[in-house]
Formats: sequence, structure tokens, C-alpha cells
Amino acid sequence: MPTKNELTEILQKIDEPVADHSRLVRYYEGKQPLTFLSPEAIENLGSRLSTVSVNVPRLVVETIAERLRVTGFTKPEIWTSWLVNDMDTLSSVVHREALLLGDAYVIVWADSQGQPLVSVESATQMAVNIDPATRQITSAVKRWETKDATHAVWYGPDEIIRYKARSVGATTTGFEPVESLDNPLGRVPVVQFRNGGRLMTRGVSEMLDVLPLTDALVKLTTDLLTASESSARPRRWATGIELTDPDDETAEVANPYGEADKMMISEAPESKFGQLPAADLIGYENAVSIIMREISAVSGLPDHMLGLAGSNPTSADSIRASEATLTAKAEARQGIFGRSWRQVAQLITAIQTGADPASVDVGVKWADPSTRSTAQEADAVTKLVQAGILPASIALERLGYDADEITAIEAAKDREAARASIADVQARADLAQNLEGRGMNQPASLAAAGLFAAANETRVGE
Repeated sequence: MPTKNELTEILQKIDEPVADHSRLVRYYEGKQPLTFLSPEAIENLGSRLSTVSVNVPRLVVETIAERLRVTGFTKPEIWTSWLVNDMDTLSSVVHREALLLGDAYVIVWADSQGQPLVSVESATQMAVNIDPATRQITSAVKRWETKDATHAVWYGPDEIIRYKARSVGATTTGFEPVESLDNPLGRVPVVQFRNGGRLMTRGVSEMLDVLPLTDALVKLTTDLLTASESSARPRRWATGIELTDPDDETAEVANPYGEADKMMISEAPESKFGQLPAADLIGYENAVSIIMREISAVSGLPDHMLGLAGSNPTSADSIRASEATLTAKAEARQGIFGRSWRQVAQLITAIQTGADPASVDVGVKWADPSTRSTAQEADAVTKLVQAGILPASIALERLGYDADEITAIEAAKDREAARASIADVQARADLAQNLEGRGMNQPASLAAAGLFAAANETRVGE
């Protein structure tokens, strides 16, 4: 059991990055405040100018997350528990959370039936202590609120303790132990998914490099729309028009022609009408293009994903070439997150079999993160199979099928092969019978029909 100070220290780790997490979530949701405006301008504008959200941060996260898909493990029995816990769907949530906030967590425990129970946790509710010597998790804590209390669970290598504070919003004080469980795994059943960053720091958000550029892009877009409202529409002018009532010298000067008027009429012969040319907004377009290219440079997003004109690839090869940096980044995340998923698989196996998690040798299988057409991938894999380099089962994995789909495909192929074999034997038997009806003896008819084994058996019988 942790001491009061130890529990307080690890609970404080949940609160330390709250401001950073809130800022990152605002950018991810496109709700960040408008920047690059003077305080005087903000005060004068009030609520009349709303932010135009150009949500590049979400695009950065989603384009990497959608390329991270776990398709199986080297131990097929793990896949059943994986599907039972909906991890085929929730694994993408883990990746997205880690890419967004820098960290995410997975807890592996046993349900009431003794089967593996896997849950996905956010860095806004969880923190861990890491041994700087071994880089292993030594303890973890999860904290959450209900309508009348605050709960926390401390995870240790030998014991798991549940705490409760009888107040909403408790952070580090008021927690009393209410339940204790032995941990037979001998390891903290919590796995951290840490996105890049330096060795001695927390994980780093994938959006971090594009946040200031996003502020600049939003400011330019807002300026563009403001300018289009004030000067991009042609303005009409009129001279020689009486603006005041000659009979009422105290009346205020007023525009005799409203914005919605389609026709301007004046009886004064000296009246003249005209139109001012609209402002050219090409400067904004050029500025937005510069910012977009800078975003592409720091994020690895290809130009065609950012909507830059004239940058659409014309072939599959050019698409792959333009996405080379993005693919390399996704492959790097597969390596980082793959280590964490391997630890999750070790804990699942330990709960299933009672083995020591450290003794479980298991690997993670990923889908190809690059953009390749189905026809190209199938053609390449077919050539490898025909050359005898790959067996059929590995070829199916290369095509992105998961373990269950491969099992179903192989079972279907076996059934089809059995049906085809039975149909072939039946057809040959019918042919042999037809030949016998034409006067050919039985061994000869069987041989002619291709049933050599049957013919040999007939000869032995004679």
C-alpha cells in the first residue's frame, strides 16, 4: 500500500498537464481563440468577429491514426480476447489519444469469469510512476468523478487498492481506502502508450509543431473573410444627390440608397452614378499558400492533403512518393506503439494461462501504412507466391486480412476444394460408366476416365 505522500505525489501527476491538455483539446476541436490581434482590436470587436476554424491539428492526428491498424498477433489465441474486448475498434482510440495528448493508457485485468478485461484510459484521468533505472512502470493511478464522490484506483505490482473521497472534485486529499486486491501478475497491469518525445519527459502531442502555424492560418482566413465583406464587393457611388431635407435643416444626413436597393434614381440633372472596383484578394491567397507549405514541411502532410492547388498526384506511384514522409512517420509510430501492444498481449496471455508476463514471447502485426491500390498489392503478393517466396497464409496477411478473416478464407478454400474433388470423382465415374455401356471393359473404362487408382484396384481384384 502506498503511503499518503506517495499517493498524493502520483495524483498530482494527473493535474500537472491539465492546462496543456485543455489547450491541445481546444485546438483539436477547432475552438482555439483568435490570435495575432491587438487587445484593443479584440475589445472593440467584442463578439462580432468569430473564429474561422481551419482544423489542421485534427488532420495531422487523423492522417497518422488511420494508418495505424493492428491486424493480429503471433499468438492467435490472443486475438479472441482482443475481439471480445472490442480492441479492433478501441485500439484506434488509444492511438488517437496518444497522438493528441502525448500519452494514453491501457489497463489489463480479469473479469468476474477470469477472462482478460482490457480497458482504454485517457491521460486526463491517469498517471504512472516510472523507474528511471529500468524504465518500467512501478505504480499507476486512475482518478474519476461521479455525481457525489471522487474515486481513485492505485495499481502496484503486488496489490491494487481502491480509494474514495466523499466530495466531487477532490484532487489529492480526502481519499480513504475502501477495497484491496492482490495482484498475482507480479507486474503493474497498466501499459503506457507514449508518443515520441524525449526520454525524460512526458509524451509529446503530434500537433505541437503546427499550432502556431494554425494560428497564423486562422488569422489570415479571418482577415480574408473580413476583407471580402468590406472591400471585395463592388461599391456603388452617387454624386449630386440631396442628402438632407431642404425643409428640415435639423435632420441628420442619411444615405438615400440602401444596400438592398437594386436601382438608384435621381431627378437632379447633375446626378452621377458609378461603381468602385472590388479589392483584389490574391495577396491573401498567396499568404495562405505559404503557411500551408510550411505546415506540410513540419508535419509531413503531402500538398494534396492540404488542398494546395496544382499539387494533386497523377498516379499511384506519385501518391506514394508524396506520402513518403507521412508513411515513415506512421511506421515509426508502429514501432513505438507496437512495444506497448506487445506488453498488453503479454498481460492478456498471463491472465489466460497463468504464465509470467515476462516469459511470453509475442509480436504485433500491423497493416501496411502506405497508400497502395488493392490491385497493385494483390499483383505484388501474387508474384511472390508464384515464385515460392511467400506461402498463401503470409500472402493474406500482406493483403491486410486479420487472423479471423484468414481462418475463414482458408476454411472456405478447403470446403471448395473438397466439393471440387467430389464433383471431379463423380464426373469421372459417370464417364467410366458411359464407356462401359459402350462395350469397354471396366479396367479400361476406369483408366480412360482417369480413375487409375480404381483401375489398379480392379486389376488386383481380378
